[in-house]
Amino acid sequence: MTNSTYDQANSAVPERAGRKEWTALAVLMLPLLLVSMDVSVLYFAVPAISADLEPSGTQQLWIFDIYAFVLAGLLMTMGSLGDRIGRRKLLLFGAAAFGAASLTAAYANSAELLIAARAVLGIGGATLMPSTMALVRTMFRDAGQRAKAIGIWSGVMVAGIALGSVMSGVLVEHFWWGSVFLVNLPAMALLLVLAPVLIPEFKDPKPGRFDLLSVPLSMAAVLPVVYGIKEIAAEGLEPAYVASLAVGLVFAALFVHRQRTTESPLISPALFRGRGFAPAVLLNLVCSLAMMGSAYFTTQYLQSVLGKSAMEAALWALLPSVPIGFAAPVATALVQRGVNRAYVVSSGFAVSACGYGLMTLTGTDSMWTALTAAALLACGAVIVGSQLTDLALGSAPTEKAGSASSLLETGQEFGGALGMALLGSIGNAVYRSEIPDTAPAEAHETLGGALAVAQHLPDRAASALVDAAREAFTSGMHLAALAGAVLLLIAAASAAVTLRRITPAEPEPSTEPEKALV
Repeated sequence: MTNSTYDQANSAVPERAGRKEWTALAVLMLPLLLVSMDVSVLYFAVPAISADLEPSGTQQLWIFDIYAFVLAGLLMTMGSLGDRIGRRKLLLFGAAAFGAASLTAAYANSAELLIAARAVLGIGGATLMPSTMALVRTMFRDAGQRAKAIGIWSGVMVAGIALGSVMSGVLVEHFWWGSVFLVNLPAMALLLVLAPVLIPEFKDPKPGRFDLLSVPLSMAAVLPVVYGIKEIAAEGLEPAYVASLAVGLVFAALFVHRQRTTESPLISPALFRGRGFAPAVLLNLVCSLAMMGSAYFTTQYLQSVLGKSAMEAALWALLPSVPIGFAAPVATALVQRGVNRAYVVSSGFAVSACGYGLMTLTGTDSMWTALTAAALLACGAVIVGSQLTDLALGSAPTEKAGSASSLLETGQEFGGALGMALLGSIGNAVYRSEIPDTAPAEAHETLGGALAVAQHLPDRAASALVDAAREAFTSGMHLAALAGAVLLLIAAASAAVTLRRITPAEPEPSTEPEKALV
């Protein structure tokens, strides 16, 4: 195809998006919402699944974790694949896989089948997430419109994670556990019908060959690191988990070397030469670290310290999500009115730091303080995430939007794991140091363990143990929150310095025009 043909195809997508593109964005939010919900949708379904399928302890862990592991491991591969074969094509493939896997999971009659279905859901999710973000980048060429669209994207992503746990609780209470998967089917069917009509196809006109060796290298780099970090957070510095982390880092070095030396890399090193891309990826990782670290404590605080039921805790946890809808639009409006993006991002980090600061003031009966802290953390994170996503995608060539999106999302996965590991370890260390030596051994590990032990003790001893454990947990949360606040303030200063001279200009045009077929 000649350059003039590319230009004609490219002209089918206007510089400013119209009603069709905004309608297409609404359609794209369906898979994004469901993929983000699937991260937390099993929170309340696990007991019912355990009673029905009787999985072993190991199988139960895999039912819960396999989705996130497969998703994290395949993000870079699928983002690059979408750039090559077409983002709409990959989106439709992912929707079909996600729908089929959801149906299989809903009616799974064994733990093994449910694990396999959850793995396929992870594959589908890994195709849908970078595809939706990359399509937003290519449909909204006007910088102002793109910033608004990415703000919506970020808000839906955060809201989906919060909504997933609540929806699972409601569905399991009124239906059987498989219903948490069936809710995916209408949305995926609608996507399969509307996407070919509303969403144009985009792909790199000169992608080069697909480097198959990079695929296992990327998975070998991501999966052991994520697994090691998560297990270290839960079990401590066990040799096997440290070894897993080390193995992943070795493969990460090999993966980077491969991308720098091969003629057709899975992730082009040229992405990091775009002004603002590397700082955006790193700062977005820190943002994800802060969010997941706070969620680790907030969830336990509502249930185990305040004594809320799982369903009550999930409903109360929705409340901090309400102001999220205003955070990204306000940030976008400030940037469009001429406020330097560096200061908006820095302010977002500072707002989240204030959330952690407020968390240090919680006692063992401070629900509104905890919820306000969570709201500040979430609002700051959406401000940061929406602006950094816009900056990263705006600095990347349009034909590499899928790869750029996958790197951002892989960084978020690492950040979430690091948040739970770093801040969770600080909280656990304080808890273990403050729990009385006279408490039973099981009570020294976790607050949940202490509450379980207390159920078998006389009333006075049980009350004393519960009070001590809740105080110890709250003290641990205070120190972890202080560490989180310091980290976010450092990130705020870094953002103000590193992003100050980066303008929201479009990236330099690539040597080949973009291919866009409507």
